[in-house]
Amino acid sequence: MKLGRLNHIGVATPSIADSVVFYRDVMGATKIHEPFDLPDQGVKVCFVDTPGADGAMNGTQIELIEPLPGNASIAGFLEKNPAGGQHHMCYEVPDIHAAKAEFEKMGKRVLGEPRIGAHGTLIFFVHPKDMQGVLIEIMEVGVKAH
Repeated sequence: MKLGRLNHIGVATPSIADSVVFYRDVMGATKIHEPFDLPDQGVKVCFVDTPGADGAMNGTQIELIEPLPGNASIAGFLEKNPAGGQHHMCYEVPDIHAAKAEFEKMGKRVLGEPRIGAHGTLIFFVHPKDMQGVLIEIMEVGVKAH
C-alpha cells in the first residue's frame, strides 16, 4: 500500500454552524462550502478549503461532520468529546477495490464495503485499532461514482 495524498481531515462537531464561524473568524478560512446532508451515512457535512503550498485553495480540506438524528457513531464520538474533535483522516487511492484487497491481505479490518462518500467517489474506512489509533478513510480519486 502506498500512501496517497491526504485529502481531508474529518472533524466531528455538535454544530456545523458554530464550526463555520470558528474556521472563518479564528482560523481565517476564506473558502467554506455549503453544508449538505449525507442521509446514507447519517451526517451533515461541510468542507473548508485550505491553501496549498502555492497559495491556491487546493490544500487538504477540513470536513466538518455533524450527526443527523439516529446516527449512533458520530453521536457516540461527541458524547465522549462534547466539544467535537478530529474524527478521521482521509487518503486518496487510484483504485478503491485494489486498496481494500491490500488492507485485507495485511489483516486490517475494513469497515464495510466501498460506498459513495461526500465527494461523490467510493470510500471505505479502516478500523482505528489496526491503524495506530486513527480511523482512516480511503477515497478513490479520478473516478466519480454513479
